[in-house]
Amino acid sequence: MRNSRRGAVDPFIVMDVMEEARAAEAAGRSIIHMEVGQPGTAAPRGARAHLTEAMEASPLGYSVALGLPELRARIAQHYHDKHGVNLSPERVIITSGSSGAFILAFTALFEAGARVGLGEPGYPSYRQILKALDVKPVGLPTSAENRFQPVPSDFAGLELDGLLVASPANPSGTMLTREAMQALIDACAESETAFISDEIYQGIEYEGEAVSALELTDECYVINSFSKYFSMTGWRIGWMVVPEEHVRLIERLAQNMFICAPHASQVAALAAFGCTEELEANLAVYKANRDLMIVELPKVGLSNFAPPDGAFYIYVDVSHLTNDSRALASDILAKAGVAVTPGIDFDPERGQTTLRLSYARSTEEIREGLLRLKAYFDR
Repeated sequence: MRNSRRGAVDPFIVMDVMEEARAAEAAGRSIIHMEVGQPGTAAPRGARAHLTEAMEASPLGYSVALGLPELRARIAQHYHDKHGVNLSPERVIITSGSSGAFILAFTALFEAGARVGLGEPGYPSYRQILKALDVKPVGLPTSAENRFQPVPSDFAGLELDGLLVASPANPSGTMLTREAMQALIDACAESETAFISDEIYQGIEYEGEAVSALELTDECYVINSFSKYFSMTGWRIGWMVVPEEHVRLIERLAQNMFICAPHASQVAALAAFGCTEELEANLAVYKANRDLMIVELPKVGLSNFAPPDGAFYIYVDVSHLTNDSRALASDILAKAGVAVTPGIDFDPERGQTTLRLSYARSTEEIREGLLRLKAYFDR
């Protein structure tokens, strides 16, 4: 049977690493997971309890396409409380995870053949979703001096239709300052370039609070998720905020593409906002893990990285060890029992000499992973 060239996207390599690690565990091996970008904790207890009650009281059928009104209102309140932004709930759209939001955003904003700038290293699925929609991802090589975040000079003269930034970022964990984000927003406004801000790691911050693009402009798309700070990865629930005049456009697309986000996940997500104590306890674990990684990685022989401001990753230069990061990651898994992600997933040009290490699991697991890595590199 014939197939579309739009389906010819690259694999999401971290998912392949996860499968290799799963197979090793199924064979009886002990594996420390430093590859996967998800919390090791479950959804908050209060969210799960609230959903249990809701399932007894309601069939939880389709919600309206834009999401439960009470959840949209609670997210708008969140922007007021955390960012000082007075946001109309009408501009909030509930999505099937941030992935659903990216599909809606890219479909709404870009014609086939449009060009969208992406900082590299960056989340690999940006590129692949754009390719599947016949939109051209334009890699913007970022520098360690700019903490792997794009700056206006990186795309000057490139004639982009859109720019996508992430703060805190995956895989580097670095954040844009208010001034840096404002400079990017201003540069995009000058060239009529659509500005998309991926903020799914906001809430997981160590060096001050992350800035939301909504603090600086209404002319943007902001995408967020309950996956990371709220520990709800498998629930596939996220949100986006769009300019008022784009709401009906997104609604029509969402009606036809998704009908609605999972109703049960929306109910749990609403209750998750009331679980701050548990979520902040999770954050304290990430911070302890981050501090441990920063101290111990140089002892392992991995000292070239930008200390993360947020998220739960460290992006490490291993150019002194290899020019084939995928082979190195496979060897570490085979010989040390530690799953890590090769940098080629995040930077097609320069990722052969980098690894991403996630520290989203328990501190005991991270400590054991570091001991195994030290033994591996000592050999």
